[in-house]
Amino acid sequence: MHHAYLIINPTAGAGKTKKQWPAINEYLKKIGFDFEGKETEAPGHAIEIAGDAIKKGYKNIVAVGGDGTVSEIVNGIYNAGGLNTVTLGIISTGTGADYIRTIGIPGDYEDACDKLNNPVTKDVDVGMVECLKDGKATSRLFVNFAGIGFDAEIVKATTQKYKAMGRVSAYLLGLLSTLVSYKNKEVDIVIGNEKKRRRICTVIMGNGKYGGGGMYTTPKAEIDDGLLDILIVGDLSKPDLIQSLPTLYEGTHLNHPKVSLKKAPEVTINPVIAMAVQADGDIVGESPATFKIIEQKLNLIV
Repeated sequence: MHHAYLIINPTAGAGKTKKQWPAINEYLKKIGFDFEGKETEAPGHAIEIAGDAIKKGYKNIVAVGGDGTVSEIVNGIYNAGGLNTVTLGIISTGTGADYIRTIGIPGDYEDACDKLNNPVTKDVDVGMVECLKDGKATSRLFVNFAGIGFDAEIVKATTQKYKAMGRVSAYLLGLLSTLVSYKNKEVDIVIGNEKKRRRICTVIMGNGKYGGGGMYTTPKAEIDDGLLDILIVGDLSKPDLIQSLPTLYEGTHLNHPKVSLKKAPEVTINPVIAMAVQADGDIVGESPATFKIIEQKLNLIV
C-alpha cells in the first residue's frame, strides 16, 4: 500500500485501542509504512472521516478499531462513491473481532501491520439494509451481519440502556433484560417468489460466519458468494432459547428443529408490529426491512 489514511477509534475494545495505538503507531513507523491518520471523536464519526479521505484522493484506508469501526468506514467510503476504487486494511483492536475471524486477518497487531506492507487483496461482499428511521426510508451497509428480533433487541438494550457499564457487562445485562422482556413476533418473510408468515424469535442475515463476540452464527456463510445466509430462529420458548444459546458458539444450533438456514441475495422481513433492525451491532432503524448483497465489492487486504 502506498500512502494510506488510518482511521483510529480510541474507544474500540472498551478503550483498548487508545492504550494500544502508541505501540501500533511506533511499529508502523518501524516497518516503514507511510501513513497519516485521524482519531474518531464520537459514534458515526468514522463515516465522515472516511468520506473526507476519499474526497482528498486517498485510495488506501486502514481501520484501527473493532467491527463497528470497519462498518462505519465502509459506509463512509460507499457514501463518497469510493467503494470500487479504495483498498481497505484492518488492524483489529475491538472486543468481538468477529469479522476478521471470517476473513482470516490476524488479531495480533504486528502481524496485521505486516500484511499492510505486503498486501494480498480480495474482493468481498457487502450487505445493505433498507428500512425506516423516524418514519422515513433509510439505508445502511453492513460488512458482517444484520438482524431483526431477539438479536436486535439485545443490541438495542446494550447500546441504549447499559452502554456506560462497559462492553462485556453491557452485553450481558442487555442479554438478560431482553430474555426477560422479549416476546416472539409474527413476521412475513419474503425470499424470491416465496412469502411465508412465521412466528420468530430472531432472523439474522450473515455475510460473515461469526457474530456476538465469537458465536458461530452462520457457519456456512461465504464472504464472496453474492449471497446472504439467512438464519431463521422460529418460535422458541424461553427455556429452549436459554438452553440453545451455548450451541451458537459451536455452530450446532443448525440442528435444532426450529432453526432453518436459507441462502439468497435478498430477503424482505415485514413484521405485524414494527421491530428494531440492527446492522453490524448498531440499531439503524425499524421494519419493514429489506436486506441484500449490493453489486459493488469491497477490496480488502486479507
